[in-house]
Amino acid sequence: MRKISIIGIAFLLASCELFTSNEIKTQQLADKELQAINWNDVDQYPLFANCDEMAIKTSQRECFENTLLLHFSNTLKQFEFILDKDIEEPVYVDFVVDRQGSIAVMNIEKNGLIQDQIPEFDGIISRSLKNLPELKPALKRGIPVDTKFRIPIKLQSE
Repeated sequence: MRKISIIGIAFLLASCELFTSNEIKTQQLADKELQAINWNDVDQYPLFANCDEMAIKTSQRECFENTLLLHFSNTLKQFEFILDKDIEEPVYVDFVVDRQGSIAVMNIEKNGLIQDQIPEFDGIISRSLKNLPELKPALKRGIPVDTKFRIPIKLQSE
């Protein structure tokens, strides 16, 4: 009888894995899958209507950035800036596209010369985003996600 009870206890201890709930197993698998995902990359970049969602990712990103740069360029051409010195400096615009496809400026990095000569630059760029065409958010595994970007704008005075 003693051998049977020792074998029974050993069997119960060895089979504890069999009694782990499906919910716990599912959670463990989900945690493992989440750790394997590269969250610094998206499956599809934010897209304007003129961008092809079936294109490869590099083409999607180029279309997104080029559409945005063209929009900034057209906006800045509407203004006539009077400058004391020639400007040929890059300005870096950091912004976020949220899960709903809304875009907002986070930071604008520029040198002091641009700040002195065009103090209204930040406001012009921020306001111009309100006139952008409709934007679809980036996707990661089919789910809309927030994405951050940095776009260089090359300013040249004529």
